[in-house]
Amino acid sequence: MRHVLERATLLTLTALALIVGLWAIPRPLPPRVSPETVQPKPSPTVPAPSPEVVIPTAARPNYAPLRKAMLDFIAGYPGIRYGIYFKDLISGAAFGINEWQVFPAASTIKVPLVLYLNELVAAGKLDWQDKVVYMSELDWQGGAGALQFFAQDGYKYSLRVLANLTITISDNISTRMLLRYLGKENFKRYLWSMGASVVYPGGRNESTPRDMALYLEAVLNFAKRHPDGRRLLDDMANPIWHVGLPGQLPDHITVAHKEGDLPGVAADIGIVYGSRPYILVVMSEGVPNDEIGFENIATLSKIAYDYQERLAGR
Repeated sequence: MRHVLERATLLTLTALALIVGLWAIPRPLPPRVSPETVQPKPSPTVPAPSPEVVIPTAARPNYAPLRKAMLDFIAGYPGIRYGIYFKDLISGAAFGINEWQVFPAASTIKVPLVLYLNELVAAGKLDWQDKVVYMSELDWQGGAGALQFFAQDGYKYSLRVLANLTITISDNISTRMLLRYLGKENFKRYLWSMGASVVYPGGRNESTPRDMALYLEAVLNFAKRHPDGRRLLDDMANPIWHVGLPGQLPDHITVAHKEGDLPGVAADIGIVYGSRPYILVVMSEGVPNDEIGFENIATLSKIAYDYQERLAGR
């Protein structure tokens, strides 16, 4: 992902990973097991989800001024291509800017990947304590994460740990392990089943702002049905990179989100729990550097937040 971290910082992340429950036992590599062939396991007893709060039907606000404010802001950066999608979670009103255009997804794709894992666990096809064996020739990748510094062939990691690392520290190796274990073709079919318009076109990790918003809505809907979904939202609300959508918002505002970046690319997708909760997706390409890329995302997020707070009368 982003930010070339100094070795000392990465070693600190390694310690963090150990604290959250990483454990490894070198053993002979077992045969590859596809989730489709895993026998269903009894689901552990879990508390029933809290009753869903029914929000009365609200008048659909006029979001034309908000859309114009965002257009005016991005017009000041003609060298950067932006895709935006906004949805008010109270009224259901939504709008987009280049929302059907294709952008590099970078690490934002990790949200639907972990959601897919949650769905398989909830269906009893997998268990959070199932282990995945690290295979360096298939799983190693530099960039973000801690596993690159100590994972060795034969080490085993639980699905729960891999899911946590994938979201909270955007660990690239844990992501590759999950994608290998779950099966990329299975994952692609899952994205299509949600109504996605673009899924790995030409094999590239690309998506659209509207599809990313669709995945976020799926996370919210899953959390209403299953307690584990609330744990996914909590992981998204507590990442180590927190400079995009939450960057200019008050500290007490919870933002469940996932940032992603590549050279020239900055993106952040998430749910902002202000007085009027909303989904906001900002994808961009052609940014000169990470700092500008995520500062602009933070500004767009603040524009949306302020508009929502005014609507709420705060």
